[in-house]
Amino acid sequence: MEQPQFIYKSTDYKTDLKPVWCPGCGDFGVLGATHKALAELQIPPENIMFFSGIGCSSRFPGYTNTYGFNAIHGRAIPLATGAKIARPELTVVAVGGDGDGYSIGGGHLPHVARKNIDLTYLVMNNNIYGLTKGQASPTTPTGSITKTTPYGNMDSPVNPIHYALAYNASFIARGYSANMKHLVELIVAAIKHPGFAIVDIISPCVTFRGDEQYKTLKDLVFEIPESHDKTDKVAAFHLALERDDNKIPVGIYYQNPRPTYHENYDIIREKAKKSGKNELTDIYSLFQA
Repeated sequence: MEQPQFIYKSTDYKTDLKPVWCPGCGDFGVLGATHKALAELQIPPENIMFFSGIGCSSRFPGYTNTYGFNAIHGRAIPLATGAKIARPELTVVAVGGDGDGYSIGGGHLPHVARKNIDLTYLVMNNNIYGLTKGQASPTTPTGSITKTTPYGNMDSPVNPIHYALAYNASFIARGYSANMKHLVELIVAAIKHPGFAIVDIISPCVTFRGDEQYKTLKDLVFEIPESHDKTDKVAAFHLALERDDNKIPVGIYYQNPRPTYHENYDIIREKAKKSGKNELTDIYSLFQA
């Protein structure tokens, strides 16, 4: 008699650790949405691995009942890349914040995107360095008062969607932590996408950005209309531009699958096999001039 298939629930992806985030932190919504997404995908926990850097959001691996690794600041992507190359059958997810991902770790984004490594990157963007008590981050709006900009932030913020588009990421989306249902859909789509997928998630920091941010965002966030052509990179660029009404589109900006790193690697390997040059090279002969 065939055994009934085990059905995973969102609670099967939770650990006993209680999140230490501030009450009202948007990261609670992202964590809950991630657990729900994994349950919808029905991926066994032992086949998933989370990587994080440093920051409030980087506590994720401890709150998720999967394999996980908490790395140093900005280094979630290279470690996740190594794991995916070594164990391509695993579902690999990197998580972090805007400071971790777009500042010290920003140099890794163009390479994971161009290589199209088959992993998902969830970036909890709160426009501030929260763990280190409220300094301006790469996405802090110009003019904002923070611990390091008491007279107003004089820098222009980076645009993460433009970053990802310029780097040729094959899946680019933006979500909102307070819109759980929509965020679950985005995370599911990102993990299912064959190749590098980045989801920039608006995740308000009530401690250092204020409760008003929630009230403001509630009126500004809107879902990208279904008429948007996800394969049109130019349309995605325009959609991500600053708007006069300050409205923030959430949803899939761009999705255009192309061969992943592993698929390209397999092609090169087969070419090498057919070349007839399969002999192992004597490494010492390489040094003989």
